[in-house]
Amino acid sequence: MFVFDRRRRRDVVLHLQCATALLALTAFPAVATSPLTLQQTVTLAVERAPLVQAGRAREDAARADRNRAGRWPDPRLTFGVQNLTVQGPGAFSTAADSMTMRTVGLSQEIPSDTQLAAERVGARAGEAAANAETEQARLNARQAAAAAWVSLWAAEQARDQIEGLERQNALAIVAAKARLAGGTGSAAEALATRAAQAELANRLDLANADIASARAALARWIGSEAASADLAASPDFARLPVTDAHLLQTPDQQAPLLDWESREDRAEAALQSARASKHPGWSVGLDYGARAPGLPNMITLLVGVRLPLFPAHREDQDVLARRADLDAVRAERENARRAQVEAVQRLLATWQGYGRQVRRDRDTLLSLAADRSAAALAAYRGGASLQPWLEARRDEITTRLDYVDALKAWGDTWAQLAYLLPEYAQ
Repeated sequence: MFVFDRRRRRDVVLHLQCATALLALTAFPAVATSPLTLQQTVTLAVERAPLVQAGRAREDAARADRNRAGRWPDPRLTFGVQNLTVQGPGAFSTAADSMTMRTVGLSQEIPSDTQLAAERVGARAGEAAANAETEQARLNARQAAAAAWVSLWAAEQARDQIEGLERQNALAIVAAKARLAGGTGSAAEALATRAAQAELANRLDLANADIASARAALARWIGSEAASADLAASPDFARLPVTDAHLLQTPDQQAPLLDWESREDRAEAALQSARASKHPGWSVGLDYGARAPGLPNMITLLVGVRLPLFPAHREDQDVLARRADLDAVRAERENARRAQVEAVQRLLATWQGYGRQVRRDRDTLLSLAADRSAAALAAYRGGASLQPWLEARRDEITTRLDYVDALKAWGDTWAQLAYLLPEYAQ
């Protein structure tokens, strides 16, 4: 019941989010051009991801398998001729011998209750596995779409940082021309400022190319029309939608481990099926034989059962093998759980580290680099050398782009952590 309740809660949340996102993007013309938020992106990605749709189809298939599990097999209808002569003058005649009969029979295999119960357990495990695979596909789509959104957002941030240097570069060109005209500057300095402008244009072209590439990656998940919208402001990357402690306490509900419970259930079902093989089922059958005219017809009643005469060499060995498989799955699951806790701890440490770096860059390094460039340019306009400004400007470009790289890495780790758990587990 827990699996189905959880799936229903997941479907309700998904339908509400998809309805909200589609309404925001398509319902009203005024809203269709509104900025695309990160939450809208992940919601649309889940709705449109082919692997999620494939997972839903597998869920339907597994549900159908569960509905037919634990039932008797279909009865068997047979037709035939018994004791037909093949030699002599009456060869191949059904009336040549009194023992010849035309028969029609009906038989039924009756599995044991233990076997039927084991089959039902296996089918439920298969359905749980399909549900887990679909949820994994949903979480992977959310993380991938969030990463694509962050990449596009970071590329736009890089472009803005480069464009922020254009005005100062234009002032340097004007100052170099003025000094050259006044006889206090050199042609080399004027050319150096023009070269700096060209270098800035190259970086801007590269940033625009990165934006186009990132937008194409985003379109893979939400479609070209939705990806062409302007991006909204980023969420607060300094705060996660779940606490650190909750992430560390729920590794089994996170995407990489979602299918391990169903793996263990399948191993338990295989063990139960092996044990059920020691409780054989029965078969019953009834044949009706029509003899030659004038002779009485006959019926044959058949009852059969499989005899596990040597369980120590067959059934018991199967049970031992399936129990060992179950122990192996449990040990592997524990290993995966420990690895996931370690991975979350590493992600949290990385996220926190990038957060500190972004705040330090934003609050200190960016302003220091800008002040240094402004001071060097002012000194050049006052008669000093151009070289200090060129060096300061180069360092400022590096600082700005390093800041954007840190922003992107911060957003990426935030997205990995924020979309690590399904909505119902947050």
